Amino acid sequence: MSDAPALSAESGRQAPSQPNAVVAVLALAGITVSLMQTLVIPIVPELPNYLHASASNAAWAVTATLLAAAVATPVAGRLGDMFGKRLMLLVSLVLLVAGSVVCALSDSLVPMIVGRTLQGLAAPVVPLGISIMRDELPPERLAGSTALMSASLGVGGALGLPAAAFIAGHFDWHVLFWTSATLGVVAVALVLALVPESRVRTGGRFDAVGALGMAIGLVSLLLAISKGADWGWASGTTLGLFAVAVVVLTAWGFFELRAGQPLVDLRTTARRQVLFTNLASVAFGFSMFAMALVLPQLLQLPTQTGYGLGRSMMTVGLVMAPQGLVMMATAPVSAMITKSRGPKITLMIGAVVVAAGYGLNIVLMSQVWHLVLVSCIIGAGVGFAYGAMPALIMGAVPASETAAANSFNTLMRSIGTSVASAVAGVILAQLTISLGGYALPSENSFKVVMAIGAGAAVLAFLLASFLPRHRPAGAETAEAAAPEPEAETVR
Repeated sequence: MSDAPALSAESGRQAPSQPNAVVAVLALAGITVSLMQTLVIPIVPELPNYLHASASNAAWAVTATLLAAAVATPVAGRLGDMFGKRLMLLVSLVLLVAGSVVCALSDSLVPMIVGRTLQGLAAPVVPLGISIMRDELPPERLAGSTALMSASLGVGGALGLPAAAFIAGHFDWHVLFWTSATLGVVAVALVLALVPESRVRTGGRFDAVGALGMAIGLVSLLLAISKGADWGWASGTTLGLFAVAVVVLTAWGFFELRAGQPLVDLRTTARRQVLFTNLASVAFGFSMFAMALVLPQLLQLPTQTGYGLGRSMMTVGLVMAPQGLVMMATAPVSAMITKSRGPKITLMIGAVVVAAGYGLNIVLMSQVWHLVLVSCIIGAGVGFAYGAMPALIMGAVPASETAAANSFNTLMRSIGTSVASAVAGVILAQLTISLGGYALPSENSFKVVMAIGAGAAVLAFLLASFLPRHRPAGAETAEAAAPEPEAETVR
């Protein structure tokens, strides 16, 4: 057997001598970024006191991260394709460290918002990591590795919640951010030491006008969705932001179609496999986040309601933690199904499992173990789906556009979670009971949200059914890499 290093099938360059180490480091980076998103959950009720601000102003510490992540993800993906995915991965992690340090040193609102914004700019780590895997790993390792990388989002979020609750309950709240900074530094060092830089690049000029237009449109849209309940859905501010989003994103779309080197290649996103994968991603993002909104509230509501379980935030974290482990365990199973039956089938299986989990939750919600079981079932379904999505995207785009395409897919999931938060918030605020002079979400409100979550999963199943049928391994990649006739650009 030759000792010469293997060549990556798509990039033509030498594959890394330690592929297991590369996968482990990239997955750790993804887990670190997802941990950042759950760090503040245990301290959200206390943020106004910590920052000497009103509750509405303190909420910007969460909103700022959402907005920054939405803008940074597609921009970093495009820059990664142009200048190097490892470079942009390192930039994202450095921004995470910087933001964590700023938050750790903060005792007032403005520095906290600045720090959380910098943390949000690290969101592109997962799609960049998936794209690096495509460039560097041998084909037989790709499906399992990308499934694990996708699962890192759920793993970090699920495992981070009990850890954050423990730290917040036993130490000064600033320790949460020092922990995040430390993990970020470790991730940077490991990426520098073990992850190679890909030679697969597009070059060209960055579409600054397209980036600005997309940023304005996305921020307007997500700000209206996330703050509409506070401002009033019929208020001038909310409606004005929705109007700005529609006008700007429409104009942006026309501009991108005419740009020589667009930020987002809308013709590529209109291909059937990419289009329906992205639409299914919105539905899955909605469905996954519905669970994250319902289960913690059910666990923490007082037992006097008759359906609340009166548990602490620490218990919430422990109940949600197995979900992350299940997502990690399903990654290799997802890869096996993808290899044998194709990612379309894997995605559809995930949708069915998630829908079944929500259906079960409607009838099983009175005991802690009920919620552990439901979160694990839904986590398994999400693990299947999140493992299939990168395979579908990478099977339909050239290697030189992988980071941008994966980043856009991640953005679609984020939009789904934002819509889920808004819809669930309205339902839980409208269907209430009165207890001790306070309005609390009713049992029926939770069941309605769970039913909608199941419906979103069914919608994802229907969207996935429109995806092309599975072809032999490598056929999708070969088609994506080959030049297409102009008339067949949009399918």
